[in-house]
Amino acid sequence: MSKTFTQTKEELVGKAKKQMDTTFGQGDWTVRQKLALTCRILFEGGHDSGLAGQITARATEPGTYYTQQLGLGFDEITASNLLVVNSDLEVLEGKGMANPANRFHSWVYEARPDVNCIIHTHPTHIVALSMLEVPLQVSHMDMCPLFDDCAFLKDWPGVPVGNEEGELISKALGSKRALLLSHHGQLVAGDSIEQACVLAELFERAARLQLLASAAGDIKPIPEKLGKEAHDWILRPTRSAITFAYFARRVLKKHGDALA
Repeated sequence: MSKTFTQTKEELVGKAKKQMDTTFGQGDWTVRQKLALTCRILFEGGHDSGLAGQITARATEPGTYYTQQLGLGFDEITASNLLVVNSDLEVLEGKGMANPANRFHSWVYEARPDVNCIIHTHPTHIVALSMLEVPLQVSHMDMCPLFDDCAFLKDWPGVPVGNEEGELISKALGSKRALLLSHHGQLVAGDSIEQACVLAELFERAARLQLLASAAGDIKPIPEKLGKEAHDWILRPTRSAITFAYFARRVLKKHGDALA
């Protein structure tokens, strides 16, 4: 008889976590390369909406962060054409200008020292859900990294280029990792680039599943205890790194120039 058949779930979970952490590394990409890969991953995942949306990550100096040039689509971002800006959106490295809507990123970074990457996009199914003015419902195991971790801003603040919008959005996000903005799109605030990228992809899929399920009937909730258990099991740094690496390998088959 197998020696693990008598072990408790808690013991097996702990063993699996330890094995994952010792088996898998965090990847060898630079911050710039991970951001460029994130742009291409999200492009392939349906997050592109013309020039709308911003992807940022903290840079080396306090109060500064990387972002893409205004005028370039997600499918055009490379490691070398990213900008470094300060909280006033003044360009410190690179050419061109940042999207003025990055202002609310500055507010989120100021309010959340734990956040190292922010993704804001307008993907189809999230936008469709936002038009209904209803919160995200997480009712499937795969989507549980967003379980009780997605806030909702019902009142559309308008074009997010002012400090008023930055204050409103950062307060609506609170301590959570995701935010659904009515009549607008989504925001993800991650501990790492890898985590933020994975959550953004899950967010769009969760919105799609919600629209499909609600068209067929009433969505049934999952037990809170089990939802939180799945949230903590899936949303681990090593798991995010493994998933991001898979997304990167897949996207590099079509977007080999991203790392340049």
